[in-house]
Amino acid sequence: MNSTLFLTGFGIYVCFLIWLGWFVSRNQKSGEDFLLGGRGLPLFLVLGTTVATMVGTGSSMGAVGFGYANGWAGALYGIGGALGILLLALWFAPVRKLNFMTMSEELAYYVGANRVVKNVVGVLIFVASIGWLGAHILGGGMYLAWIADIDLNVAKVIIAAAFTIYVVIGGYTAVVWTDTIQAVILFVGFILMAVMSVQYIGGLDNLYAAMDPAATSFLAIEKLGVIPAISLAVVIGVGVLATPSFRQRIYSGKDVSTIRRSFVMSGVLYLFFSIIPAIIGMAAHAIDPSLENPNFSFPYVAATVLPVGVGMIVLIAGLSATMSSASSDAIAGVSILLRDVYVMFTGRMPHKDSMLNYSRLALIVVIGFALLFALTSNDIIGYITKMISTVMSGMFVCGMLGRFWKRYNWQGAIATLIGASCASFTVMLSPTLTTYWGNPVIPSVLVATFAGVVVSLLTPANTVSPEQAQAILDAERAQMELSDTSDVTIKSSPVTE
Repeated sequence: MNSTLFLTGFGIYVCFLIWLGWFVSRNQKSGEDFLLGGRGLPLFLVLGTTVATMVGTGSSMGAVGFGYANGWAGALYGIGGALGILLLALWFAPVRKLNFMTMSEELAYYVGANRVVKNVVGVLIFVASIGWLGAHILGGGMYLAWIADIDLNVAKVIIAAAFTIYVVIGGYTAVVWTDTIQAVILFVGFILMAVMSVQYIGGLDNLYAAMDPAATSFLAIEKLGVIPAISLAVVIGVGVLATPSFRQRIYSGKDVSTIRRSFVMSGVLYLFFSIIPAIIGMAAHAIDPSLENPNFSFPYVAATVLPVGVGMIVLIAGLSATMSSASSDAIAGVSILLRDVYVMFTGRMPHKDSMLNYSRLALIVVIGFALLFALTSNDIIGYITKMISTVMSGMFVCGMLGRFWKRYNWQGAIATLIGASCASFTVMLSPTLTTYWGNPVIPSVLVATFAGVVVSLLTPANTVSPEQAQAILDAERAQMELSDTSDVTIKSSPVTE
Protein backbone atom coordinates (compact mmCIF):
# COMPACT_ATOMS: atom_id res chain seq x y z
CA MET A 1 0.00 0.00 0.00
CA ASN A 2 1.22 3.51 -0.85
CA SER A 3 2.68 4.98 2.34
CA THR A 4 1.67 8.56 1.47
CA LEU A 5 -1.93 7.45 0.88
CA PHE A 6 -1.99 5.62 4.20
CA LEU A 7 -0.45 8.48 6.19
CA THR A 8 -2.93 10.90 4.65
CA GLY A 9 -5.85 8.66 5.54
CA PHE A 10 -4.49 8.14 9.05
CA GLY A 11 -4.07 11.90 9.53
CA ILE A 12 -7.67 12.53 8.48
CA TYR A 13 -8.86 9.82 10.85
CA VAL A 14 -6.94 11.29 13.79
CA CYS A 15 -8.50 14.68 13.07
CA PHE A 16 -11.91 13.00 13.17
CA LEU A 17 -11.07 11.43 16.55
CA ILE A 18 -10.01 14.81 17.90
CA TRP A 19 -13.29 16.37 16.76
CA LEU A 20 -15.27 13.45 18.21
CA GLY A 21 -13.42 13.78 21.52
CA TRP A 22 -14.34 17.45 21.71
CA PHE A 23 -17.95 16.88 20.64
CA VAL A 24 -18.84 14.12 23.13
CA SER A 25 -17.10 15.79 26.08
CA ARG A 26 -18.50 19.33 25.85
CA ASN A 27 -20.47 18.95 29.10
CA GLN A 28 -17.65 17.64 31.27
CA LYS A 29 -17.51 19.60 34.51
CA SER A 30 -15.49 17.48 36.94
CA GLY A 31 -12.59 15.11 37.25
CA GLU A 32 -15.04 12.23 37.67
CA ASP A 33 -16.68 13.15 34.35
CA PHE A 34 -13.25 13.22 32.69
CA LEU A 35 -11.88 10.00 34.23
CA LEU A 36 -15.03 7.87 34.58
CA GLY A 37 -17.46 9.29 32.03
CA GLY A 38 -19.80 10.43 34.82
CA ARG A 39 -20.27 6.79 35.96
CA GLY A 40 -23.26 6.38 33.66
CA LEU A 41 -22.00 4.52 30.56
CA PRO A 42 -24.78 2.51 28.86
CA LEU A 43 -24.52 -1.10 27.69
CA PHE A 44 -23.51 -0.43 24.09
CA LEU A 45 -20.62 1.85 25.07
CA VAL A 46 -19.28 -0.53 27.75
CA LEU A 47 -19.55 -3.39 25.25
CA GLY A 48 -17.92 -1.38 22.46
CA THR A 49 -14.97 -0.16 24.51
CA THR A 50 -14.38 -3.64 25.99
CA VAL A 51 -14.41 -5.38 22.60
CA ALA A 52 -12.16 -2.73 21.05
CA THR A 53 -9.60 -3.09 23.81
CA MET A 54 -9.58 -6.88 23.55
CA VAL A 55 -9.34 -6.79 19.75
CA GLY A 56 -6.55 -4.22 20.00
CA THR A 57 -2.78 -4.48 20.16
CA GLY A 58 -2.73 -8.00 21.59
CA SER A 59 -4.85 -9.48 18.80
CA SER A 60 -3.86 -7.37 15.82
CA MET A 61 -0.12 -7.60 16.46
CA GLY A 62 0.67 -10.13 19.19
CA ALA A 63 -1.81 -12.97 18.54
CA VAL A 64 -1.56 -12.77 14.73
CA GLY A 65 2.23 -12.74 14.97
CA PHE A 66 2.16 -15.67 17.38
CA GLY A 67 -0.11 -17.53 14.95
CA TYR A 68 2.39 -16.85 12.16
CA ALA A 69 5.14 -18.57 14.13
CA ASN A 70 3.12 -21.14 16.10
CA GLY A 71 -0.08 -21.87 14.19
CA TRP A 72 -3.18 -22.56 16.27
CA ALA A 73 -1.34 -21.35 19.38
CA GLY A 74 -2.37 -17.88 18.21
CA ALA A 75 -5.87 -18.72 19.50
CA LEU A 76 -4.58 -19.05 23.08
CA TYR A 77 -4.47 -15.27 23.43
CA GLY A 78 -8.18 -14.99 22.65
CA ILE A 79 -9.16 -17.99 24.77
CA GLY A 80 -7.31 -16.58 27.79
CA GLY A 81 -8.78 -13.12 27.25
CA ALA A 82 -12.33 -14.46 26.85
CA LEU A 83 -12.12 -16.54 30.03
CA GLY A 84 -10.67 -13.55 31.87
CA ILE A 85 -13.50 -11.19 30.90
CA LEU A 86 -16.18 -13.81 31.68
CA LEU A 87 -14.71 -14.41 35.14
CA LEU A 88 -14.45 -10.66 35.65
CA ALA A 89 -18.18 -10.40 34.94
CA LEU A 90 -18.98 -13.23 37.33
CA TRP A 91 -16.71 -12.29 40.22
CA PHE A 92 -16.09 -8.55 40.16
CA ALA A 93 -18.98 -6.75 38.40
CA PRO A 94 -20.76 -6.36 41.80
CA VAL A 95 -18.02 -4.02 43.09
CA ARG A 96 -19.66 -1.29 40.97
CA LYS A 97 -22.06 -0.81 43.90
CA LEU A 98 -19.18 0.37 46.10
CA ASN A 99 -18.34 3.38 43.88
CA PHE A 100 -14.59 2.81 43.74
CA MET A 101 -12.56 5.19 41.63
CA THR A 102 -9.39 3.09 41.31
CA MET A 103 -8.32 -0.52 41.68
CA SER A 104 -6.08 0.36 44.61
CA GLU A 105 -9.18 1.56 46.48
CA GLU A 106 -10.82 -1.78 45.77
CA LEU A 107 -7.87 -3.92 46.92
CA ALA A 108 -7.37 -1.75 50.03
CA TYR A 109 -11.09 -2.11 50.83
CA TYR A 110 -10.71 -5.89 51.05
CA VAL A 111 -8.18 -5.49 53.90
CA GLY A 112 -9.84 -2.74 55.93
CA ALA A 113 -8.98 0.25 53.70
CA ASN A 114 -5.38 -0.13 54.87
CA ARG A 115 -3.30 2.87 53.82
CA VAL A 116 -0.08 0.86 53.30
CA VAL A 117 -1.77 -1.57 50.93
CA LYS A 118 -3.50 1.27 49.10
CA ASN A 119 -0.21 3.10 48.58
CA VAL A 120 1.79 0.04 47.51
CA VAL A 121 -0.93 -1.15 45.14
CA GLY A 122 -1.34 2.39 43.81
CA VAL A 123 2.32 2.50 42.82
CA LEU A 124 2.20 -1.00 41.31
CA ILE A 125 -0.94 -0.24 39.31
CA PHE A 126 0.55 3.02 38.12
CA VAL A 127 3.58 1.06 36.87
CA ALA A 128 1.28 -1.58 35.34
CA SER A 129 -0.78 1.07 33.54
CA ILE A 130 2.36 2.58 32.10
CA GLY A 131 3.49 -0.93 31.12
CA TRP A 132 0.26 -1.71 29.28
CA LEU A 133 0.30 1.72 27.70
CA GLY A 134 3.87 1.17 26.56
CA ALA A 135 2.88 -2.15 24.98
CA HIS A 136 0.16 -0.43 22.96
CA ILE A 137 2.51 2.35 21.84
CA LEU A 138 5.04 -0.33 20.88
CA GLY A 139 2.45 -2.29 18.88
CA GLY A 140 1.06 0.78 17.16
CA GLY A 141 4.55 2.08 16.39
CA MET A 142 5.65 -1.21 14.83
CA TYR A 143 2.44 -1.28 12.82
CA LEU A 144 2.84 2.29 11.53
CA ALA A 145 6.57 1.92 10.84
CA TRP A 146 6.01 -1.14 8.68
CA ILE A 147 3.09 0.24 6.69
CA ALA A 148 4.45 3.76 6.17
CA ASP A 149 8.11 2.72 5.88
CA ILE A 150 9.34 5.15 8.53
CA ASP A 151 11.72 4.83 11.48
CA LEU A 152 10.26 2.73 14.31
CA ASN A 153 10.99 5.25 17.06
CA VAL A 154 9.48 8.06 14.98
CA ALA A 155 6.38 5.91 14.49
CA LYS A 156 6.09 5.32 18.25
CA VAL A 157 6.22 9.08 18.87
CA ILE A 158 3.54 9.70 16.22
CA ILE A 159 1.23 7.11 17.80
CA ALA A 160 1.72 8.52 21.29
CA ALA A 161 1.14 12.10 20.11
CA ALA A 162 -1.98 11.15 18.11
CA PHE A 163 -3.95 9.57 20.93
CA THR A 164 -2.63 12.01 23.51
CA ILE A 165 -4.38 14.88 21.74
CA TYR A 166 -7.87 13.41 21.58
CA VAL A 167 -7.71 11.87 25.07
CA VAL A 168 -6.49 15.11 26.66
CA ILE A 169 -9.40 16.91 24.99
CA GLY A 170 -12.16 14.36 25.53
CA GLY A 171 -11.17 12.14 28.47
CA TYR A 172 -12.85 8.80 29.09
CA THR A 173 -16.03 9.71 27.20
CA ALA A 174 -13.98 10.23 24.04
CA VAL A 175 -12.22 6.92 24.62
CA VAL A 176 -15.40 4.84 24.85
CA TRP A 177 -17.03 6.44 21.82
CA THR A 178 -13.98 6.02 19.59
CA ASP A 179 -13.57 2.46 20.91
CA THR A 180 -17.13 1.58 19.99
CA ILE A 181 -16.75 2.81 16.41
CA GLN A 182 -13.46 0.96 16.00
CA ALA A 183 -14.84 -2.25 17.50
CA VAL A 184 -17.39 -2.58 14.71
CA ILE A 185 -14.84 -1.87 11.96
CA LEU A 186 -12.24 -4.17 13.47
CA PHE A 187 -14.55 -7.09 14.11
CA VAL A 188 -15.84 -7.03 10.52
CA GLY A 189 -12.34 -6.37 9.16
CA PHE A 190 -10.75 -9.31 11.01
CA ILE A 191 -13.39 -11.75 9.77
CA LEU A 192 -13.10 -10.42 6.21
CA MET A 193 -9.31 -10.75 6.33
CA ALA A 194 -9.49 -14.34 7.59
CA VAL A 195 -11.90 -15.42 4.85
CA MET A 196 -10.09 -13.61 2.02
CA SER A 197 -6.62 -14.69 3.13
CA VAL A 198 -7.63 -18.37 3.11
CA GLN A 199 -9.16 -17.90 -0.34
CA TYR A 200 -5.99 -16.09 -1.49
CA ILE A 201 -3.76 -19.08 -0.69
CA GLY A 202 -6.19 -21.62 -2.15
CA GLY A 203 -7.94 -23.06 0.89
CA LEU A 204 -7.26 -24.61 4.28
CA ASP A 205 -5.25 -27.50 2.82
CA ASN A 206 -2.61 -25.06 1.58
CA LEU A 207 -2.78 -23.22 4.91
CA TYR A 208 -1.89 -26.40 6.81
CA ALA A 209 0.69 -27.52 4.24
CA ALA A 210 2.70 -24.32 4.78
CA MET A 211 2.94 -24.81 8.55
CA ASP A 212 4.98 -27.10 10.77
CA PRO A 213 2.62 -30.07 11.41
CA ALA A 214 3.06 -29.58 15.17
CA ALA A 215 1.73 -26.02 14.80
CA THR A 216 -1.53 -27.34 13.31
CA SER A 217 -2.22 -29.69 16.22
CA PHE A 218 -4.90 -28.76 18.76
CA LEU A 219 -3.88 -25.27 19.95
CA ALA A 220 -0.37 -26.20 18.75
CA ILE A 221 0.23 -28.06 22.00
CA GLU A 222 2.58 -30.45 20.19
CA LYS A 223 4.74 -27.44 19.27
CA LEU A 224 4.57 -25.40 22.48
CA GLY A 225 4.11 -28.12 25.09
CA VAL A 226 1.17 -28.45 27.48
CA ILE A 227 2.51 -26.28 30.31
CA PRO A 228 3.70 -23.35 28.13
CA ALA A 229 0.37 -23.40 26.23
CA ILE A 230 -1.62 -23.28 29.46
CA SER A 231 0.72 -20.57 30.78
CA LEU A 232 0.07 -18.34 27.77
CA ALA A 233 -3.72 -18.59 28.17
CA VAL A 234 -3.44 -18.09 31.93
CA VAL A 235 -1.19 -15.04 31.66
CA ILE A 236 -3.67 -13.31 29.36
CA GLY A 237 -6.61 -14.25 31.60
CA VAL A 238 -4.79 -12.99 34.69
CA GLY A 239 -3.96 -9.82 32.80
CA VAL A 240 -7.63 -9.13 32.11
CA LEU A 241 -8.60 -9.87 35.72
CA ALA A 242 -5.93 -7.52 37.06
CA THR A 243 -5.71 -4.84 34.38
CA PRO A 244 -6.70 -1.39 35.71
CA SER A 245 -8.41 -0.38 32.46
CA PHE A 246 -10.90 -3.28 32.71
CA ARG A 247 -11.65 -2.34 36.32
CA GLN A 248 -12.17 1.22 35.05
CA ARG A 249 -15.01 -0.11 32.93
CA ILE A 250 -16.63 -1.57 36.03
CA TYR A 251 -16.31 1.66 38.01
CA SER A 252 -17.67 3.77 35.13
CA GLY A 253 -20.59 1.54 34.09
CA LYS A 254 -24.19 2.52 34.72
CA ASP A 255 -24.91 -0.38 37.10
CA VAL A 256 -23.95 -3.98 37.88
CA SER A 257 -26.40 -5.47 35.39
CA THR A 258 -25.10 -3.28 32.53
CA ILE A 259 -21.49 -4.19 33.29
CA ARG A 260 -22.15 -7.91 33.65
CA ARG A 261 -24.16 -8.17 30.44
CA SER A 262 -21.60 -6.21 28.43
CA PHE A 263 -18.71 -8.32 29.79
CA VAL A 264 -20.50 -11.61 29.09
CA MET A 265 -21.32 -10.51 25.56
CA SER A 266 -17.71 -9.39 25.05
CA GLY A 267 -16.34 -12.66 26.41
CA VAL A 268 -18.56 -14.85 24.23
CA LEU A 269 -17.75 -12.79 21.13
CA TYR A 270 -14.04 -12.90 21.88
CA LEU A 271 -14.09 -16.66 22.52
CA PHE A 272 -15.52 -17.29 19.05
CA PHE A 273 -13.18 -14.65 17.65
CA SER A 274 -10.06 -16.29 19.13
CA ILE A 275 -9.39 -18.51 16.10
CA ILE A 276 -9.41 -15.56 13.67
CA PRO A 277 -5.94 -14.12 14.56
CA ALA A 278 -4.45 -17.63 14.33
CA ILE A 279 -5.92 -18.12 10.84
CA ILE A 280 -4.65 -14.74 9.65
CA GLY A 281 -1.20 -15.48 11.09
CA MET A 282 -0.99 -18.88 9.39
CA ALA A 283 -2.22 -17.38 6.12
CA ALA A 284 0.53 -14.77 6.32
CA HIS A 285 3.04 -17.59 6.82
CA ALA A 286 1.67 -19.41 3.78
CA ILE A 287 1.89 -16.26 1.65
CA ASP A 288 5.39 -15.33 2.81
CA PRO A 289 7.23 -17.61 5.28
CA SER A 290 10.18 -15.22 5.46
CA LEU A 291 8.68 -12.12 7.07
CA GLU A 292 11.39 -10.29 9.01
CA ASN A 293 9.12 -9.87 12.04
CA PRO A 294 6.00 -12.04 12.67
CA ASN A 295 4.34 -9.07 14.40
CA PHE A 296 3.92 -7.50 10.95
CA SER A 297 1.64 -10.35 9.84
CA PHE A 298 -1.61 -8.45 10.37
CA PRO A 299 -0.76 -5.36 8.29
CA TYR A 300 0.99 -7.57 5.71
CA VAL A 301 -2.15 -9.65 5.10
CA ALA A 302 -4.40 -6.59 5.08
CA ALA A 303 -2.24 -4.87 2.49
CA THR A 304 -1.85 -8.06 0.41
CA VAL A 305 -5.29 -9.69 0.21
CA LEU A 306 -7.81 -6.86 0.69
CA PRO A 307 -8.87 -4.33 -1.98
CA VAL A 308 -7.00 -1.03 -1.51
CA GLY A 309 -9.93 0.94 -0.10
CA VAL A 310 -11.08 -1.81 2.27
CA GLY A 311 -7.48 -2.58 3.24
CA MET A 312 -6.80 1.03 4.18
CA ILE A 313 -9.94 1.22 6.34
CA VAL A 314 -9.05 -2.01 8.14
CA LEU A 315 -5.41 -0.97 8.57
CA ILE A 316 -6.36 2.41 9.97
CA ALA A 317 -8.95 0.81 12.27
CA GLY A 318 -6.35 -1.72 13.43
CA LEU A 319 -3.85 1.03 14.14
CA SER A 320 -6.56 3.06 15.82
CA ALA A 321 -7.45 0.08 18.02
CA THR A 322 -3.96 0.09 19.46
CA MET A 323 -4.47 3.78 20.26
CA SER A 324 -7.85 3.06 21.85
CA SER A 325 -6.35 0.31 24.00
CA ALA A 326 -3.60 2.74 24.95
CA SER A 327 -6.01 5.55 25.79
CA SER A 328 -7.97 3.30 28.17
CA ASP A 329 -4.80 2.43 30.07
CA ALA A 330 -3.73 6.07 30.05
CA ILE A 331 -7.00 7.09 31.74
CA ALA A 332 -6.58 4.30 34.31
CA GLY A 333 -3.03 5.46 34.99
CA VAL A 334 -4.14 9.05 35.50
CA SER A 335 -6.91 7.97 37.91
CA ILE A 336 -4.32 6.14 39.99
CA LEU A 337 -1.84 9.02 39.80
CA LEU A 338 -4.32 11.63 41.05
CA ARG A 339 -6.38 9.51 43.46
CA ASP A 340 -3.57 7.50 45.05
CA VAL A 341 -0.01 8.45 44.12
CA TYR A 342 -0.64 12.19 44.45
CA VAL A 343 -2.22 11.73 47.88
CA MET A 344 0.57 9.40 49.00
CA PHE A 345 3.28 11.97 48.32
CA THR A 346 1.42 15.19 49.19
CA GLY A 347 -1.04 14.07 51.86
CA ARG A 348 -3.75 16.04 50.03
CA MET A 349 -6.62 15.36 47.66
CA PRO A 350 -6.80 17.66 44.64
CA HIS A 351 -9.87 19.89 44.75
CA LYS A 352 -12.63 19.13 42.25
CA ASP A 353 -12.17 22.48 40.48
CA SER A 354 -8.55 21.53 39.78
CA MET A 355 -9.16 17.94 38.69
CA LEU A 356 -9.82 18.61 35.02
CA ASN A 357 -6.58 20.53 34.56
CA TYR A 358 -4.66 18.11 36.77
CA SER A 359 -6.04 15.17 34.76
CA ARG A 360 -4.97 16.63 31.44
CA LEU A 361 -1.48 17.43 32.72
CA ALA A 362 -1.19 13.97 34.29
CA LEU A 363 -2.15 12.35 30.97
CA ILE A 364 0.81 13.98 29.28
CA VAL A 365 3.12 12.80 32.08
CA VAL A 366 1.79 9.22 32.03
CA ILE A 367 1.97 8.89 28.25
CA GLY A 368 5.47 10.39 28.28
CA PHE A 369 6.70 7.73 30.72
CA ALA A 370 5.04 4.96 28.67
CA LEU A 371 6.69 6.24 25.50
CA LEU A 372 10.08 5.99 27.17
CA PHE A 373 9.35 2.34 28.05
CA ALA A 374 8.15 1.62 24.51
CA LEU A 375 11.32 3.06 22.99
CA THR A 376 13.34 0.32 24.75
CA SER A 377 11.48 -2.79 23.50
CA ASN A 378 10.30 -4.41 20.26
CA ASP A 379 8.74 -7.70 21.50
CA ILE A 380 5.03 -7.35 22.24
CA ILE A 381 4.13 -10.80 23.59
CA GLY A 382 7.34 -10.97 25.66
CA TYR A 383 6.75 -7.45 26.97
CA ILE A 384 3.16 -8.22 28.00
CA THR A 385 3.77 -11.62 29.60
CA LYS A 386 6.76 -10.48 31.68
CA MET A 387 4.94 -7.37 32.87
CA ILE A 388 1.81 -9.31 33.84
CA SER A 389 3.75 -12.01 35.68
CA THR A 390 5.92 -9.58 37.62
CA VAL A 391 3.57 -6.71 38.40
CA MET A 392 0.02 -7.97 38.04
CA SER A 393 -0.07 -11.58 39.27
CA GLY A 394 0.10 -10.34 42.86
CA MET A 395 -2.75 -7.89 42.30
CA PHE A 396 -4.83 -10.66 40.76
CA VAL A 397 -4.30 -12.84 43.84
CA CYS A 398 -5.00 -9.88 46.16
CA GLY A 399 -8.32 -9.35 44.41
CA MET A 400 -9.27 -13.03 44.57
CA LEU A 401 -8.31 -13.60 48.21
CA GLY A 402 -9.77 -10.27 49.30
CA ARG A 403 -13.05 -10.86 47.50
CA PHE A 404 -13.61 -14.42 48.68
CA TRP A 405 -11.67 -14.96 51.93
CA LYS A 406 -12.62 -12.86 54.96
CA ARG A 407 -9.52 -13.82 56.95
CA TYR A 408 -7.24 -12.05 54.45
CA ASN A 409 -5.46 -9.04 56.00
CA TRP A 410 -3.10 -6.26 54.99
CA GLN A 411 0.01 -8.21 55.99
CA GLY A 412 -1.10 -11.06 53.74
CA ALA A 413 -1.70 -8.62 50.90
CA ILE A 414 1.85 -7.26 51.13
CA ALA A 415 3.22 -10.82 51.26
CA THR A 416 1.14 -11.66 48.18
CA LEU A 417 2.59 -8.79 46.18
CA ILE A 418 6.18 -9.55 47.22
CA GLY A 419 5.80 -13.30 46.63
CA ALA A 420 4.45 -12.81 43.11
CA SER A 421 7.31 -10.56 42.02
CA CYS A 422 10.00 -12.75 43.60
CA ALA A 423 8.62 -15.89 41.93
CA SER A 424 8.41 -14.12 38.58
CA PHE A 425 12.00 -12.90 38.74
CA THR A 426 13.20 -16.34 39.81
CA VAL A 427 11.62 -17.99 36.76
CA MET A 428 12.80 -15.28 34.34
CA LEU A 429 16.39 -15.55 35.60
CA SER A 430 16.44 -19.35 35.12
CA PRO A 431 16.53 -20.58 31.50
CA THR A 432 15.50 -24.07 32.67
CA LEU A 433 12.41 -22.81 34.51
CA THR A 434 11.52 -20.44 31.66
CA THR A 435 11.63 -23.32 29.17
CA TYR A 436 9.49 -25.52 31.40
CA TRP A 437 6.81 -22.94 32.29
CA GLY A 438 6.83 -20.83 29.13
CA ASN A 439 6.32 -17.69 31.22
CA PRO A 440 6.33 -17.06 34.99
CA VAL A 441 2.61 -16.51 35.58
CA ILE A 442 1.65 -19.91 37.04
CA PRO A 443 4.46 -20.11 39.64
CA SER A 444 3.95 -16.40 40.34
CA VAL A 445 0.25 -16.91 41.14
CA LEU A 446 0.91 -20.05 43.19
CA VAL A 447 3.65 -18.47 45.31
CA ALA A 448 1.59 -15.29 45.76
CA THR A 449 -1.41 -17.30 46.97
CA PHE A 450 0.68 -19.41 49.36
CA ALA A 451 2.42 -16.34 50.80
CA GLY A 452 -0.83 -14.43 51.24
CA VAL A 453 -2.61 -17.29 53.00
CA VAL A 454 0.27 -18.23 55.31
CA VAL A 455 1.06 -14.66 56.39
CA SER A 456 -2.63 -13.83 56.92
CA LEU A 457 -3.00 -16.87 59.19
CA LEU A 458 0.15 -15.99 61.17
CA THR A 459 -0.83 -12.36 61.79
CA PRO A 460 -3.82 -10.73 63.54
CA ALA A 461 -7.15 -10.79 61.72
CA ASN A 462 -8.47 -7.61 60.15
CA THR A 463 -10.80 -5.84 62.60
CA VAL A 464 -12.23 -3.23 60.22
CA SER A 465 -15.65 -4.18 58.88
CA PRO A 466 -16.49 -3.80 55.18
CA GLU A 467 -18.87 -0.96 56.09
CA GLN A 468 -16.11 0.88 57.98
CA ALA A 469 -13.66 0.34 55.12
CA GLN A 470 -16.11 1.73 52.59
CA ALA A 471 -16.81 4.73 54.84
CA ILE A 472 -13.08 5.51 55.07
CA LEU A 473 -12.64 5.43 51.29
CA ASP A 474 -15.85 7.38 50.67
CA ALA A 475 -14.66 10.07 53.11
CA GLU A 476 -11.33 10.42 51.30
CA ARG A 477 -13.06 10.70 47.92
CA ALA A 478 -15.51 13.24 49.30
CA GLN A 479 -12.64 15.62 50.10
CA MET A 480 -12.61 16.59 46.41
CA GLU A 481 -16.13 17.95 46.79
CA LEU A 482 -15.32 20.49 49.51
CA SER A 483 -16.02 24.10 48.59
CA ASP A 484 -12.57 25.32 49.49
CA THR A 485 -10.43 25.88 46.42
CA SER A 486 -7.16 24.60 47.88
CA ASP A 487 -6.11 20.98 47.97
CA VAL A 488 -7.43 19.23 51.09
CA THR A 489 -5.20 17.39 53.56
CA ILE A 490 -6.11 13.77 54.19
CA LYS A 491 -5.97 12.87 57.86
CA SER A 492 -4.88 9.41 58.84
CA SER A 493 -7.50 7.17 60.38
CA PRO A 494 -6.31 4.87 63.17
CA VAL A 495 -8.10 1.88 61.70
CA THR A 496 -6.27 2.17 58.37
CA GLU A 497 -2.76 2.09 59.71
